[in-house]
Amino acid sequence: MKGFWRPFARLGGARSYSVLSNDQLRINGVKDVIAVASGKGGVGKSTTAVNLAVALANKCGLKVGVLDADVYGPSVPTMMNIHQKPEVNNDMKMIPIENYGVKCMSMGFLVDKDAPIVWRGPMVMSALQKMSREVAWGVLDILVVDMPPGTGDAQLTMSQKLQLSDFGINREHELLQVSTLW
Repeated sequence: MKGFWRPFARLGGARSYSVLSNDQLRINGVKDVIAVASGKGGVGKSTTAVNLAVALANKCGLKVGVLDADVYGPSVPTMMNIHQKPEVNNDMKMIPIENYGVKCMSMGFLVDKDAPIVWRGPMVMSALQKMSREVAWGVLDILVVDMPPGTGDAQLTMSQKLQLSDFGINREHELLQVSTLW
């Protein structure tokens, strides 16, 4: 992009609003992070995130993980057919559970299926921090984050504390990495 419009090209990027350095934003071993988000619930974010992750792992041969950041209604355990709790390694990091070639982490692994979760601000942020940073993801090409619905603090914090990658879809509906701005 040239001329007058060039300064506006990055205006909407979430990274431009983060106060953390690039090293603090990166999750060790994770090359790219894709967030699947929507301002409304019930539109298929989890379905899209899981299908994207499984396709990238099985069709493209990539090392992929899924982080279910929807702490109020985690659905990745059901969609990925996982009914166990994660183990903890010697470094006190949770080991993601793998199925269909995808490493998964979800609040649904840590609480009973029908248990109500009544959390507010700081507790939600702490849980999201632990599920993203205190997990032994290993080496991943892509981490797909199934974001919670809405546009509140949880969504803003996740988008600011993770180094999200820029992706686009071409005419043949293939996933393309457009650029990494940071």
